[in-house]
Order: sequence, then C-alpha cells, then structure tokens
Amino acid sequence: MILSTDVLGRLAGRVPAVTPERLLAELVPPPRFASARFDTYVPDPDEPSQSAARDLLAARAGRPGDGRRAPRFSARRLLGRGAGSPNGGSDGKAGVGVYLDGGYGVGKTHLLASLWHATEGQKAYGTFVEYTNLVGALGFAACVARLATRELVCIDEFELDDPGDTVLISTLLTRLAEAGVRLAATSNTLPDRLGEGRFAAADFLREIQGLAARFVTLRIEGRDYRRREAAAAPAPASEAKIAAFLDAEAPGRVVDDFDELTDHLSSLHPSRYGALLDGVDAAALRGLRPIDDQNAALRLVVLVDRLYDRSIPVLASGVPVDRLFTPELLAGGYRKKYLRATSRLVSLASAGAALVPARS
Repeated sequence: MILSTDVLGRLAGRVPAVTPERLLAELVPPPRFASARFDTYVPDPDEPSQSAARDLLAARAGRPGDGRRAPRFSARRLLGRGAGSPNGGSDGKAGVGVYLDGGYGVGKTHLLASLWHATEGQKAYGTFVEYTNLVGALGFAACVARLATRELVCIDEFELDDPGDTVLISTLLTRLAEAGVRLAATSNTLPDRLGEGRFAAADFLREIQGLAARFVTLRIEGRDYRRREAAAAPAPASEAKIAAFLDAEAPGRVVDDFDELTDHLSSLHPSRYGALLDGVDAAALRGLRPIDDQNAALRLVVLVDRLYDRSIPVLASGVPVDRLFTPELLAGGYRKKYLRATSRLVSLASAGAALVPARS
C-alpha cells in the first residue's frame, strides 16, 4: 500500500494503491466470515425460513448430520448441471443461480459464505460493489475471462443503483452463465424489483427480468440478529473516552474527524476503501452528525461494510450512530442500504464502547 503522506493514526490522508491482482486475490469471504459454516449458522427459532434455507443449502451440499467429515461440495449438485429455463429446459438463459432474499441481519451473508467454503474448485466471493470495481480495473472482457474459470461466483449485497450497473451486471452474468459458471447471491430486494426507486427501472425492465430469471429465490424472514445482540445504539463517546481510547497504546488504532473523513472518501474510489483499513484494529470517529448528501451517504455505506467485514470496532462521538442517515434519505430508494449500514454500525459501535473503561 502506498500512502501520499505518513499520517499515523488517521484514515484521512491515506491514499492506498490497489492493483487489479489484489482485487482478484480478495474475492474470498471477508475476515468476519472466514470461519462461517453451515454448522455455525444459528437460526432464529421463531423463523422457520432461516433453518429451512440453511438445511436446504447444507443438504444439497451433502453434509451429513452425524458429525462425520462432509464430502466436498460441487455447486452443480445444488444448482443443476445446466442452465435451465423457467420451464425446465436448458437454453442457457436461466436457472443457473440461487438467490437468498430477505431483510438485513437474518444471516444471508453467513449462508453465502458457508456455501463458498463448502464448494470445491476455483470460486469467487465478493460484494456487488467489488465486482463492479473489478470490471472497472480489469476491463469487461478480462473480467469475464478471469471469472469464467470459476466453479461458483458468489455475489453478496446484490443491488442495482444505476442504469449502467444494470446493463453491466446483466451482461456479465450472461457471459458467466454461458461459460457454465454457477451463481449465488444475497440481497434485500427480490430480483424482479432490483433498481426500484433508484432510477427509471421500467426503461431497463428487460435487463432486470433477465437477471431475475437466472435465479431460484429462497426467501429468509426474521429479525436483525445484530439488534438482538445490541438492542440500541450506545451513547456517544465523550472526549475523555476518545482520549482513553488513544492513550491505551494499542497498535492499529486510528482517530478521525467525521467531516474530514467523509471529505477524504470523496477523493478515493470505493475499491480502495478496504485497503484504507490495512493495519487498523479499531477506529474512533469524532463529531458524527446527520448526513443528508446522498453521494456522501452511499460512500459511507461502503466504508461501514468494509469496517464490518474486518470486525473493526468503532468508538464514535457526536450523534448516536443510529441517527447518522436523515429521515429524508431513509425515505428514499436506498433505504435498505442505509438500514443495513446502521445495523452494522450499531454492532461495531457497541464493540467500540466496550474497548474503553466505563469510568472514562
């Protein structure tokens, strides 16, 4: 990683250089889900759809229930041996993927990572944003060539934010399906409603319907498990707590002014946000305030996702972290993105608050 300046203890000022090879190498489940397996998924007992989804994926993966070593999983056992049409044919245009649909915090990412870990052969795992970044870094043809060799491609947080992404991802998945690649995705939106509320989705209906036809949907209901663990956002940290956080002499701690950091994010492509956190073990943010600019808010969502992927605790002062996105933003087309980011940030802030003694 190359930094424009050697700014110790701050994210603002870091300018990481990310190569296409690094983007390819990082197409694996993030550290938080490195140990995710079907056996470690804990469904909500009040929501049978969670255990049903786990059991279906695990059974199709051939995992025994008696503790014996499970055979390695082939994606074709779950998703079929050919790209089937909605009518059960094999026209190469549909039926090549499984789509886990449901609200945030019901364990979709855990299940997707479990599927990845149980799959033999070459495979790829990334968020929707990471795949669009990869296309930008490699070029479309080179991206298809690299991914077409994979047995399984997993896409977490599948969403369409603009018309360009709609056409891009539709074409990418078409090429991968034609190459025999099996697909698995998670999202908070049913596949035939992708893009709704964000742009003139009706103008791109054919592409959206084409994407929907490629997946068999498993609906997962339930409450946000992160809110079960931390029912409310912690109280904002005092300056004394921020000082105690920094005085702990623990390596890998950073502190940033919120406005300065959000300005800095606007100067970096989101594909660099993961590298921005290299070597960071905990982060403090001073002066959180409600954010009402949609572009800034969406960049912040990506950063929160990268923080969550890496299980980096966040200690924050200013407004509570669950009041970061304004009511106007939450009423718009990106509502589910902001709610997911809020859920994740509450979890990270609860972990951050625990880093500082209560007397501080």
